[in-house]
Amino acid sequence: MAKAGCLNGCKRPTGEGTAGQADRKRRKADGGGRGPEEKSSRLSAALFGEDCEISHDQLYELLKYAALGKRHNATQPSWCRISHQSHLAGVVVIVLHEMSQLHFYKFYLQFKHLRKVFQHRFILTPSTNFFASLYGEGANLKPQNTAQGLTSTGSECIPKNSDLQCDPIIRKYGEKTQGLTSYILTSEEQRKNDYPIKGSPGCKGYIYTECDQQRTDSSPLFGLDCEMCLTAKGNEVTRVSLVDARGQCLLNELVKPESRVMNYRTRFSGVTKKMLLPVKTRLSDIQTRLKEMLPHDAVLVGHSLNADLQALEMIHPSVIDTSLLFARNEGRRFKLKFLAKAVLGKEIQCEQKLGHDPAEDARAALELAQFFIEQGPAKVAELNLEMLLTTEKLAEDSQNKAALHPQGCRVQKQLNEPPHLSKPCFLDCLKVTGQKPVLLGRQGLDSSSLCQSNLSTSNKQILQRALEDVPLSTFSIIQFSLGPEYIASHLLALCEQVRSKLTDMLTIYAGPFEEGFCLHSVKKEFGRCGPIQSLTVVTETYQPYVCIQYEVLEAAQLAVESLNGAEVAGSCIKVQRPVTAAMLDCDILIKELELDVENEGVIYVAGLKKSLTEMDLQEEFSQLKDLETLFLPKDLQSGKHRNCCFLKFQESQSAADALEVINAWTLKGSKLRSRNALASGHLWRWIWQMNHSNGNQRAHILYEKMEQLSDSEQDLRKKVKKLDHHIKKLYRSLQNNTLCVVLFPGVNRKRWRLTRLYSSIRFLCPIHKYISWRLPAS
Repeated sequence: MAKAGCLNGCKRPTGEGTAGQADRKRRKADGGGRGPEEKSSRLSAALFGEDCEISHDQLYELLKYAALGKRHNATQPSWCRISHQSHLAGVVVIVLHEMSQLHFYKFYLQFKHLRKVFQHRFILTPSTNFFASLYGEGANLKPQNTAQGLTSTGSECIPKNSDLQCDPIIRKYGEKTQGLTSYILTSEEQRKNDYPIKGSPGCKGYIYTECDQQRTDSSPLFGLDCEMCLTAKGNEVTRVSLVDARGQCLLNELVKPESRVMNYRTRFSGVTKKMLLPVKTRLSDIQTRLKEMLPHDAVLVGHSLNADLQALEMIHPSVIDTSLLFARNEGRRFKLKFLAKAVLGKEIQCEQKLGHDPAEDARAALELAQFFIEQGPAKVAELNLEMLLTTEKLAEDSQNKAALHPQGCRVQKQLNEPPHLSKPCFLDCLKVTGQKPVLLGRQGLDSSSLCQSNLSTSNKQILQRALEDVPLSTFSIIQFSLGPEYIASHLLALCEQVRSKLTDMLTIYAGPFEEGFCLHSVKKEFGRCGPIQSLTVVTETYQPYVCIQYEVLEAAQLAVESLNGAEVAGSCIKVQRPVTAAMLDCDILIKELELDVENEGVIYVAGLKKSLTEMDLQEEFSQLKDLETLFLPKDLQSGKHRNCCFLKFQESQSAADALEVINAWTLKGSKLRSRNALASGHLWRWIWQMNHSNGNQRAHILYEKMEQLSDSEQDLRKKVKKLDHHIKKLYRSLQNNTLCVVLFPGVNRKRWRLTRLYSSIRFLCPIHKYISWRLPAS
């Protein structure tokens, strides 16, 4: 699965912060000392809930722009914005080797500085070339083909089999090769993506193709594409192309619009006024011909085919949309031109041509679908299209900025030349301008003397050297190490400890109940606190109890707070969590999670009816003051939302006011319950992955490992606390307006030969990333 990280928009001069209004006031005081002429660099990013995932390329964008700025022709990151970059004093990247998100949550209370200062956390996918993913690749990397058209440099561009699970294509379709019927859009998918549907109010007068025969994996595929112009009526068809499964063009007709043309869109359609003057064919003629040409089990293929069918005013029940087939995260879509080049090795929509050729586009979409069906999702995911898209953009950008080409980091002039697509190493650009980055730590970088390197032997020595050297550099990488002795022997046991504790925190026991009590009433009452993972009746006691495991921490805590002592199913019950040694500090941990700056201004709301859509909730909650974002958690497998949501407010006081209002609300007949958030960001996703993984398969090998861990856990706890203190000390020494990033890169699988082990527990070993600003002191 994915790795994780954190961002903070503003770093405070005093590293100690408290969530809530008092903390916000102090931060305002800390940053308020700057004069009217003094500008402060700031980072703004919308990372919340499921939108907290970024790629290594996006992290590269951030670090590159922070290091170089507009003066060196770098561009603003696509996912966040840096204000007043020119006022940045420097960029500091702190790497905590042998540590992962697993360590962060196991020793959450020990990371006192880290969790209170660095506000936002985000998910980051794994990388086999860790440092190249941060600052780009050097000159001596050998190219390696990854697809027929576009290629990528370095092993990081080709995901390992164990890394494919985080790919959106694998998450959507699985890894196995399937027949074409598996990729036909369902009625719900068509409705969601604005396809014309039979009987829909907006499709009155549309022509139905009457292709109602049952589809099979041998049903014929047809590629369809249209070009449109803008008329007084809206978008109207001016050209239609249909190709069969062999790529032969069956239809390629110009169509005269019914209404007056406002814009021929010749740049894209290739259609001019002169071309349409002699045309007699109307839309109705095309509709009739298509209806006659398509067999009754035909499957239409196209790229964003909904727009073509809407313009044709036709309804067809079975479609494959290549813009959805080659799935991406966050609802984004690849362009047809890119997919044709990356997957098929074909150039389409060339700038030398006047507009697009619909027959060419239809054929490309058809071949893409055929490639996907024949090769299967796993082969498509291995192309690593996201990386190829980013490197293609970087290559094009580098072509236009020849002055920035450092020696040895050249990018090919054309994508069809012998391949070498890589992220240019921006550290070279710093060297050209006379700024040498600083590297301090135990592990060296293959940087070809780019950095002033000092390989120290202890974290204390590294810290002392960093306090001296970092203020003199504009870009620094500081590497601390937990110690190799804590990796291979303890990782699995540590994983199971965290899994067990989180499971206990998600679990509550309720009772006692009378014999023959109504279990449905109990499930309904406790379900109002949040989504339930499992519910079982405990019969070993004198009177029956109920054990409930929730999917989110807030739900379990809400049940303890609101139902302890309440009357449920005719009994006055007690609600509590399991009593174990690991749970003795549960109340402290819950309180610290609530005060975590990531949850500042965020509240949890439960009791939502599953029939409510996100749009319904946006409308209902829009009356709340200063509401910034709504996050509606969804099942990562089914895509269905749970009966809860998170609301993020601009001010903590607004969140507190909203709690009072919502706890008295009834929405669509359902009484709402709410409290302060505990795990609104990446922790929510991490818990979900833990609940849906199989930990029992490894139970038989854990006993010995757990004993080994218990012997050294106190020592490990002290090391973690000391590392947090090192970060605090280094952080406080930074100049005002310094961008600081902290990385937890996890385990080096090759070094420790933990490929299988890492694969089975990868969701617990992500990168943690924190970013913060140092503001001017008052």
